[in-house]
Amino acid sequence: MNIVQPESIGLSSKRLTRISGWLEQQMEEGRLAGGSVLIGRRGQVGYFETAGVADLDTGEAFSREAIVRAYSMTKPIVTAAAMMLYEEGCFQLDHPISTYLPEFTSPEVWTGGELSNTVPAESPIAVWHIMSHTSGLTYGFMQANVVDAEYRARGIEQPSPNINLEEWVKALSEIPLICHPGSEWNYSVSTDVLGRLVEVWSGMSLDVFLEERIFKPLGMVDTGFFVRAENKERLSAMYGPKVGAGMGGVGQVPLSERGGLKLLDKAEGSRYLAPANLLSGGGGLVSTMEDYSRFCQMMLNGGELDGERLLAPSTIKHMRSNHLPDGKDMSQMGQPVWSETSYEGIGFGLGFAVVIDPIKAAIVASPGEHHWGGAASTFFWLDPVEDLWAIFLTQLLPSSTYPFRRELRTLVYQAVVD
Repeated sequence: MNIVQPESIGLSSKRLTRISGWLEQQMEEGRLAGGSVLIGRRGQVGYFETAGVADLDTGEAFSREAIVRAYSMTKPIVTAAAMMLYEEGCFQLDHPISTYLPEFTSPEVWTGGELSNTVPAESPIAVWHIMSHTSGLTYGFMQANVVDAEYRARGIEQPSPNINLEEWVKALSEIPLICHPGSEWNYSVSTDVLGRLVEVWSGMSLDVFLEERIFKPLGMVDTGFFVRAENKERLSAMYGPKVGAGMGGVGQVPLSERGGLKLLDKAEGSRYLAPANLLSGGGGLVSTMEDYSRFCQMMLNGGELDGERLLAPSTIKHMRSNHLPDGKDMSQMGQPVWSETSYEGIGFGLGFAVVIDPIKAAIVASPGEHHWGGAASTFFWLDPVEDLWAIFLTQLLPSSTYPFRRELRTLVYQAVVD
């Protein structure tokens, strides 16, 4: 990866040192084992730094080639894959998904109380509902109602290793929705269903489609659903905080009490070292900084990189528009906070969140900036106004442990001086 002089793309070298200091501080205070930050602007990378270690036991540095579990940063890639098929005329965004997945022909919606309390959905689940998390699906780890409890009981997020994506989707379709399609924004397994739709539309397994149509054209050589044997030493260990570990639980622990890490997964013996039977379009990929940066560049370029066009500029513009009804933000659609982030002033497009009102969101950003992150505290955003992309990679689960994302936003934008 070629890194240019920051001033040549309107970044301040002096101010970028604040990011380096912040990154080092995370390791010194025991918040992270290791991590990296990349900033690109005007088609070129002006900052790429790493700090800390990939494995606390071995002391192996968190290198520029470190492979990380992307988790939900898989979602924008799979949504882009689906939109490539949209451009080929395989479907329309308002088509019911039951046209392609008959098991969703008659969805039921939970009305409260017992799981059996349901009514027929007022409208079918459309493709755009799946892409924008307004489908009525949910996640089992939300632990908010009897529907997500049923997800856990049926092992929706921790299925049998022998189940494939087609079988998984059929099992999912038997569980009631938590709301009528299009009525609420609820983070969910929707993009996993979208991954199955990519298979139906393309006639290819999801891993093969992504490899042939996205990863190879973009030169994303280390991205996939598992780590190749020759690269296993590059897979970073994943950690959690010693205090209050667990999805959603850490946010209640005072910052002063969150120091220290415990190992959750490391390269030796990790499930990511073998091909997956269930290909999770919502969170199954591993990747590297250089690979994910190439995907970001392609999206910010309007669908093209190094002579390879994956999407049309008009399609990219549509994806990064707010698709929530009546121009609402996510806080008005039922989920005011997700992870550590407030969603006032933040809408949702196709595959990622979209800033619609920076003042309401209380962040320095441009309208139209779009972003998403992963469960292990990774994060990226694309700002078409500033022609800027930024990526943060680390491996700390859950992402709600510390406000890394808000802190890093501030540090990146203060370094933009032209």
